[in-house]
Amino acid sequence: MKNLLLAGAAFMLLTLASCTEEKKIAQPAEAEKIDSLERVVLQKDNEINDMLSTLNEIQDGFRAITEAENRVSVVKDGERSDKAEQIRENISFISNTMKRNRELIAKLRQQARESSVKSEQMKQTIENLVSQLEEKNAQLQQLRAELDAKDIHIAELNENINNLNTNVTNLQTENNEKSQTINTQDKQLHTAWYVFGTKKELKDQRILEGDRVLQANFNKSYFTKIDIRVDKEIKLYSKSARILTTHPSSSYTLVQDANKQYILRINNPQLFWSTSKYLVVVVK
Repeated sequence: MKNLLLAGAAFMLLTLASCTEEKKIAQPAEAEKIDSLERVVLQKDNEINDMLSTLNEIQDGFRAITEAENRVSVVKDGERSDKAEQIRENISFISNTMKRNRELIAKLRQQARESSVKSEQMKQTIENLVSQLEEKNAQLQQLRAELDAKDIHIAELNENINNLNTNVTNLQTENNEKSQTINTQDKQLHTAWYVFGTKKELKDQRILEGDRVLQANFNKSYFTKIDIRVDKEIKLYSKSARILTTHPSSSYTLVQDANKQYILRINNPQLFWSTSKYLVVVVK
């Protein structure tokens, strides 16, 4: 399943590369525009190749780890006199390879972040790689318990696994912190505020001063915070309503309910809130 995910990500990147070549043909024939497009295509190709190279190296690392784990299992169940030395060599190899894979995953995350090729599938692939690294760490923990049960004590094993635990924890913490930052930024991006009231009420809060709206040090706590992706209808509870802030007229409609009271319906939230994240409506 994990190999399929990596293959899927690789296929996605190759598809993007193909798309950029098609764009190259489709552009106008003017030399300057073609040169500019060729530079963009070359940049994307380089970025895609770099990410594919890192992905392949990570996959090769996990494959080598699995092979080394199998060798350890064979040795620990055998009767060889140099059993401890063989296990020590393989555990050292696993430890170093896992450390290298951790560094490569961090490198791939940085490449994806800086790349002009944006892909949700690549983000998911990186998260799957982190999970795979955690699984390998758990398998090493289990292997340590099995070795202890057979009285095969290797000092380096405990030290290496402890280092791996720290590395995986740091990687997971970094990932959680970045997810929280993205979630916070996402909320801020989709947050808006609205208020409706009589002229007197709006003036009392310094929201309206003469004919000027939101020009003074107005009372922000008087506004209601909303998520523009969710809140697309605002009941104004008045038979008279006029929007004071600037919003594209094509992005909303003012309709009346059964009681002839106005309701603001936002038909195109992105367009409506593009000019201002504050909405002020004067009612009677």
